[in-house]
Amino acid sequence: MRALANIWTLGLKEFASLRHDRIMLVLLLYVFTGAIYSIAHGVSTEVVNASIGIVDSDHSQLSGRIASALQAPLFQSPVLLDRDQVDAAMEAGRITFVIDIPPSFEADVLRGNKPAVQILIDATAMTQAGVGSLDIQQIVLQEVTAWLQSRGVAASLPIEVKTRAFFNPNLDSIRFTSVMAIINFVTILSIVLVAAAVIREREHGTIEHLLVMPVTPAEIAVAKIWANGAVILVATFLSLVFMVEGVLKVPVHGSIALFLAGTAIYLFATTSLGILLATVAPTMPQFGLLAIPVFIVMNLLSGANTPLESMPELLQHIVQVSPTTHFVAFSQAILYRGASLDVVWPQIVVMAVIGAVVLGVALVRFRSMLASQAG
Repeated sequence: MRALANIWTLGLKEFASLRHDRIMLVLLLYVFTGAIYSIAHGVSTEVVNASIGIVDSDHSQLSGRIASALQAPLFQSPVLLDRDQVDAAMEAGRITFVIDIPPSFEADVLRGNKPAVQILIDATAMTQAGVGSLDIQQIVLQEVTAWLQSRGVAASLPIEVKTRAFFNPNLDSIRFTSVMAIINFVTILSIVLVAAAVIREREHGTIEHLLVMPVTPAEIAVAKIWANGAVILVATFLSLVFMVEGVLKVPVHGSIALFLAGTAIYLFATTSLGILLATVAPTMPQFGLLAIPVFIVMNLLSGANTPLESMPELLQHIVQVSPTTHFVAFSQAILYRGASLDVVWPQIVVMAVIGAVVLGVALVRFRSMLASQAG
């Protein structure tokens, strides 16, 4: 009971320290509100308002129908180009897509000769290039098929493909980027907040005050973990409810309570990692240089940006030691697909085990740091 009382009191001290750290409070407020909004609206994985040109060497009813089908919000109004203008327009970055319709295109379609329509793409806009090319192919096929049917010509593909998108029927990127932004910020801020608390006390000399008190290094570390983790957990809940669901109108399909419970376990792992990093870096500038590659690796290889299946097989096994990998899978299952505990319990167990291991190593390092500080 005495240990629990010490942990509770030291945790309240952490709240008081954070309350007087205005820069950190402003950072927390911005990250879980403005930053999420800007990422959700600024990062798009679908084609929106893309520039497109048409080289119409046929000037037929069918080619005009294809041009008129390229409409907002996917594309800007098509720009008519001569063939000798294409290279200059794409090199200058004015046009992302160019559709080259050959001469006698309509006549060849009627005769069943299967003429080729060339699509030129500026692939430096990588995301738009991949998605936009599929959109253009679908539009061209739909318009050719509809035009032939209007002329009384049977036109159909050997198979009929029907695509049904689950969990995000409109393929709206805001649903993905907003939630993934919260997950990334939870990782970054939980590490920074705890590490800053440790380094701040070391730089200000207040850690010596703790050393003369009847408290153990484990109690000091656990107090920092639960207090700073609680701050991030509350900020996550408020951001998810008011920012993601309220402002961005992104539906959350699963149990928010289950998500917060799993987030609390994940915060146990990341805050322990923050203490471990703080014992390695004696100052905040050094901590920043150390933490940047840690953040990058944890976020980029977690599956929050690209699927794990697209990574090399060896790397897929290596990143399993990161709690972020399991937290991303846990969060996506609950918030996107409405999964229940019987689906996500393996991720919860793995996060708890990783957190216990990291905490054990962090406590060893923390005791060593305090011993050297006392000496």
